[in-house]
Amino acid sequence: MASSRFAPDRGLSFRMGLTMVVLALLYVVLIGAISLGTSSWVLGVIIGLGVLWGQWFFSDRLALAGMGAREVSPAEEPELHALIDRLCALADMPKPRVAISDTDIPNAFAAGRSPERAVVAVTRGLQRRLDERELEAVLSHELSHVAHRDVLVMTVASVVGVLAGFLTRMLLWSGLGNNRGNNNAAIMVLIVTVVAAVVYAVSYVLTRLLSRYRELAADRAGAILTGQPSALASALTKISGDMSRIPRKDLRAAEPYNAFFFVPALTGKLDIASLFASHPPLEKRLEQLSRISVELGRE
Repeated sequence: MASSRFAPDRGLSFRMGLTMVVLALLYVVLIGAISLGTSSWVLGVIIGLGVLWGQWFFSDRLALAGMGAREVSPAEEPELHALIDRLCALADMPKPRVAISDTDIPNAFAAGRSPERAVVAVTRGLQRRLDERELEAVLSHELSHVAHRDVLVMTVASVVGVLAGFLTRMLLWSGLGNNRGNNNAAIMVLIVTVVAAVVYAVSYVLTRLLSRYRELAADRAGAILTGQPSALASALTKISGDMSRIPRKDLRAAEPYNAFFFVPALTGKLDIASLFASHPPLEKRLEQLSRISVELGRE
C-alpha cells in the first residue's frame, strides 16, 4: 500500500495478494498453452511478456483513450485541480495527473501502475450533476484506489483475460497445427481452447470479486479521509439515478470499463448472478456509509 493517510484495509491487501498469486499461476498456464498452440516456447513467452509489458506501461493511456479522456492543466480546470490538490495534501500522497472526458455519462475512474504514474479522470456529466462536496467525495474515493494500489492489481489482472481472448482468436483464425496430422491438430486445438476458456473464466470471476470489495474499501477510505460520508452517499444516489437516463449506446460503449468506474455503466440487462457484478449493490454501499457516519459521530 502507498504511504498516505488513507485508512488501510487489511482485507483488501489480503485479497489483492491472493488474487495476484492465483493469477500468476494462471498466467504461467496460459503461456504454456500459447507455447503449445504455436509449437514454440520462445514465442509463447514473448507473446505473454509482450502483453504484460504493454498493459503495465500503457494502461493509463489505454484507459484514457477508451473513454475519450484527455489530460487537463490547472489553467484549463482550476476548480477540479484545486479539489485534487486539497485532497492530496490531506492524504499526504503524490498528485496524479488529471483528465476530463467529454461524455455525459456521470462517472470517474483512476488508472496507472503507481501513485507517481496515476491519472484520475472525471466526465463532464459528473461535473454537471454534482456539487462541490459530492465531487470532492468522489475524487477522494478515486484517490484511495491509487493509494491502496488496487488500480495496479486490476490492471495486471486484466492481462490474463486479454491473453486468453487472444489465444482463443488465434486458434480460431489461424492455421495452427496444419503441419501435423489432422487428428493431432484437432486434439491440440481443443485442449488449448479449453485451457484458455477455463483460465479466462477463473480470472473473470477473481477480478469481479476483487472489484466489488475494492469499491467498498475505497468508499470507506474516501469517506473517512474527508469526514463526509453523507456527501459520498449523495453522489452515489444521484449518479445511480441518472444512469438510467443515459442512451444505451453510450452505456454499451463504456461497459468494458465498468470494473474501473465509480459507478458501473448499466445497459438495463441483469447479471446472471451477483457473482458477475463489477460493483457491490448500491444499497450495500449506502449502508456502509451510514455506519461510517455513526462511527465518525462517536469520535
